[in-house]
Amino acid sequence: MNPQGASKRKVITIIAALLAVCVLLGVFFFVATPWGRELQSPTVRMAKPTVRPSPTLPPTPTPSPTPTPVPTLPAVKNPGQILGIQGDPQTAFPGIPWVRLGYPSCGWGDLKGDVLKKTVEDYHKQNVRVLLTVCQGKNDASLYDTAPLQDAAQGEADAVQCGNEEMKSDAAVAFLYIPPENFAKFYDLCEHAVHAVRADIPVLLGSLDPHVGGVDYQPLLNQVYYLNQMQYAMNTSVHPGGKWDWHSQTLGLIDSWHNGYPDASVNSLLGLFNFWAQQFGVDLNSGALGKHLWVVEGTGCFKGCGIDPYNNYQVAVSHILALITDVQTAMRYSIPFFYFSGKDFMDQGIYWPIGVLDANGHPKPIRQDLGMGARSLAMSCSSGTVKVTSQEDLLARMYAGCSLPGQYIGSLY
Repeated sequence: MNPQGASKRKVITIIAALLAVCVLLGVFFFVATPWGRELQSPTVRMAKPTVRPSPTLPPTPTPSPTPTPVPTLPAVKNPGQILGIQGDPQTAFPGIPWVRLGYPSCGWGDLKGDVLKKTVEDYHKQNVRVLLTVCQGKNDASLYDTAPLQDAAQGEADAVQCGNEEMKSDAAVAFLYIPPENFAKFYDLCEHAVHAVRADIPVLLGSLDPHVGGVDYQPLLNQVYYLNQMQYAMNTSVHPGGKWDWHSQTLGLIDSWHNGYPDASVNSLLGLFNFWAQQFGVDLNSGALGKHLWVVEGTGCFKGCGIDPYNNYQVAVSHILALITDVQTAMRYSIPFFYFSGKDFMDQGIYWPIGVLDANGHPKPIRQDLGMGARSLAMSCSSGTVKVTSQEDLLARMYAGCSLPGQYIGSLY
């Protein structure tokens, strides 16, 4: 063996082994570094298919909520709680729970259709109830037109008076009088229209022509005769074979006399209550007459009744004493009462100073011929003693059950 050759081959083998190791280390180093990773074949990943949502339609516009109608106030069961005033939608009467309004058939205003509905709704929001008077038309075919009757019924008032002074025999207002057989048909149409909308509310059988209780006995008997004729027509021509009886109805009453003046014994309203209590066969002291009779106009007389209309003192004193006497009388017997009028007014060129407000809607003093505060009344209320200086406040306080001071009459003269 050649030692030199063997040694040379050994060296070459070692060098080759070293080169192999270097190559392997280089490859490992290269693969382990970021640069090596970047040059590797990318891993192929199966992309999940993208699920495209169905086209989204624009959202349906949300309609504006329908305004919730103000619920009608429940019918009043106790007649003694029906206390109000003849008014108009433009005038507020704080503390007075009822107002009497007129349908346009009464000759004024625009209370029909949506205006009527909105007006009644506004009163209900204030917890004030409405008596709506629907006056009769002319004594011809138009008297039986049901369109205005149905429209009035849709107003959803709390009570409806069908007709006004239909018995009146006065040449100056001859258009008011309707023969009993014709009024029977009108009333029947009106009552049915109202009760088709609200079956639970009172419907008044027109209103009686004003007379003086305790004095005008024959004129009152004539009114009974009119009602008897109306009853006959109702059961023979309107509803043949029917059993309609006016004694089961509710009459509207008008009283316009200087009650309480010149002395407290003058009380036409009490005389009328006594007369109609007899006709209905009820005890006046029982409170039952309030189911058959509503005072739709209670006021004092200032002309044609012994009062000098040009004497401001007489008019003022008789006016305030009539207001007090009427309210006390109606409340004593639990009979619905509406004071007439809310405001002073002009009629046929005559100024009627019988409101609790003046013609412009301003408060009137207790004694309207004097300044505000010249006369006052210290009234006893549940909240304590209240000093009252205006007529509207006096009326509201009396309706609320406040008591007048003793010997108040002397302070008003």
